[in-house]
Amino acid sequence: MDMFTKGRIVRMLESSRSQTEVSRILNVDQSVISRLCQRFQRTGDVTRQPVSGRPRVTTSRQDLYLVISARRQRGSTARALGSVLTVATGIRISKQTIYRRLNHTGLYTRRPAVCIPLTSAHKRARLNWSLKHQHWSVGEWANVMFSYDSRFSLSSDSRWVTIWRERGTRFEPRNISERRHFPSRGVMRDEVLEPYVRLFRGAVGPDFIFMDDNAPCHRAVLIDNLIETKNIQRMSWPANSPDLNPIEHVWDMLGR
Repeated sequence: MDMFTKGRIVRMLESSRSQTEVSRILNVDQSVISRLCQRFQRTGDVTRQPVSGRPRVTTSRQDLYLVISARRQRGSTARALGSVLTVATGIRISKQTIYRRLNHTGLYTRRPAVCIPLTSAHKRARLNWSLKHQHWSVGEWANVMFSYDSRFSLSSDSRWVTIWRERGTRFEPRNISERRHFPSRGVMRDEVLEPYVRLFRGAVGPDFIFMDDNAPCHRAVLIDNLIETKNIQRMSWPANSPDLNPIEHVWDMLGR
């Protein structure tokens, strides 16, 4: 607020106008007027006193450069953004300072929303499957054994990257990561899964249903043989629909 406006506020208050009235006339928040009034009564001046404490390590222009860098390179880590700032300005700041500066402007690190590209046929198949099963009871779902292929890595996994984004913008196109499925083979998947299918099939009985994604690259040979010999019912499953599988969320927790 400029000194002229501060002077007008003081003069209007001294002429017996209320803070509410001054706030309305000058379109200034009443809390600002209240603090200005208290400062004037305490010091006889309307200028702000110097604030004690450690000075900021970055200027407003450097903060702006950091924000622009984060918006342009949304997948960058705080360390990487710090390196970019150092190259451009020569200053070095901690990761914590970077987080504070960006959080102050409304940018936060969040995991991107993930989408799987779907054709019209995929969408129709997903809708039909959902309509077919929407009224299933808990007892009916209890007969289903779900399976799911995933991969583990002892090093950093690309699925757990984060991006810089504003609150409420998760599903904007620039904040969405597209995920495609590629043929892969789980370690000992057949050998690990097969005995559990047998066990669950024996416990449930003839109503047992086995679910997998039906993709040939993921189809377990031993499970195929078991299903054929034991006459096990396999659940129809729409292609490209891992998000419909409850185990998707279990893998998500295990992979963190």
